[in-house]
Amino acid sequence: MPTAYILVNCTLGSEEKIIDEISNLNDVKEVRGTYGVHDVFVKVKSDNTEIMNHTITNKIRKIPGITSTVTLVVIEEQGGKE
Repeated sequence: MPTAYILVNCTLGSEEKIIDEISNLNDVKEVRGTYGVHDVFVKVKSDNTEIMNHTITNKIRKIPGITSTVTLVVIEEQGGKE
């Protein structure tokens, strides 16, 4: 099952609205506001890569107020402790 972590930057003051919107997406397993360089952390886990790419590209990245994202796709064969 493909997994990705997305680090989100957004416009000042839009964090809570963005977190609420992201949390309603089916493949999102975790979403948290964060301090530091990035504003929001998102964990996506999908049935296949095509669905994961659609969730990230067509749903998350198009949310108004998101200014940039960094996507980290998990290497399933490395690590694995949750």
